[in-house]
Amino acid sequence: MRKIIHIDMDAFFASVEQHDHPELRGIPIAVGGAEHRGVVCAASYEARRYGVRSAMSGAEARKRCPHITFVPVHFERYKEVSAAIHSIFHDYTDIIEPISLDEAFLDVTENKPGIPLAVDIAKELRRRIWEELGLTASAGVSYNKFLAKIASEERKPNGLCTIHPDQALELIERLPVESFWGVGRATARRMHQLGIRTGADLRARSLQELQRHFGKAGQTFYDYARGIDERPVEYERVRKSIGCEHTFETNTAEPLELEQRLLEVLSDLKRRLERRSFRGRTLTLKLKFADFSVQSRAYSAPHLLEEAELEAEALTLLWGVELSGRSVRLLGLTVSNPPEELRPGMWVQQWLDFDPASLELKLL
Repeated sequence: MRKIIHIDMDAFFASVEQHDHPELRGIPIAVGGAEHRGVVCAASYEARRYGVRSAMSGAEARKRCPHITFVPVHFERYKEVSAAIHSIFHDYTDIIEPISLDEAFLDVTENKPGIPLAVDIAKELRRRIWEELGLTASAGVSYNKFLAKIASEERKPNGLCTIHPDQALELIERLPVESFWGVGRATARRMHQLGIRTGADLRARSLQELQRHFGKAGQTFYDYARGIDERPVEYERVRKSIGCEHTFETNTAEPLELEQRLLEVLSDLKRRLERRSFRGRTLTLKLKFADFSVQSRAYSAPHLLEEAELEAEALTLLWGVELSGRSVRLLGLTVSNPPEELRPGMWVQQWLDFDPASLELKLL
């Protein structure tokens, strides 16, 4: 049986700031979000007590907690601390799947120190992260990724929870469906309409019924309800797309201004494509409007897109959007659909590709 640990750093960005700046300890802080159009990318636990959370506008955070302190984003520092955390992980296993800068799965079935119990490794990881970096982490231990992540949420912050095989089904029965991986707001709403609110409700439904309502995801939900998750800890990722997005300081509906801003996004995208030696067949344009609705348009070529083609195709996609007087707050471009033969040399870790300039879209 596999031994999987899920590590989730507690309020990571905010905790790093409080560690580096003792005067911020014990008070509500928000990382980012101070400007009129800013977005909170992390909130300390002191701020969360007032309902402040990531992806909230800075204005709303100030409204909920008038005495909150806003701190600028120091992404390079968070990346440095994340690398130090992963260095600790590698003392125990190299089978590590980074989910983000502050979250990862570790497969410790066979581990470097030869420690027999995964819970003991989790205890060591949390102890070392605290002693060496001054930060707290929550850990979940179980026999698959789904349950390890559920376990890490059970005793946050600064907690440790193990879900043994003989406990799994009883725990899953009590879980609200919102806790299941892959169940977002829309899926939860559909489940509620079907009378599915807990893991027990989900387990009572047949595979055929779940597939009829949820397609391929039906098999996944059927398995999760029975404590089954065969996904391995993937310690290498294949890059399938590269994108770039800009959020504007002020919204605009002017076609010429949108064209200029699109070219600025394209310029950044070209640099990223060159840096990663990435090419693809599909170009996707994304627009977010003032009301936060999103519209996308895509062009796929029968060949790999050349750099010289990107500008013409991007503008063509933009011209094809019917604005109807709506103003735009964000533009994004993504190149995807690389050929299979190019993929083996493109292993990347997603946590290294986080772009603070695109923070709003990634958090919303």
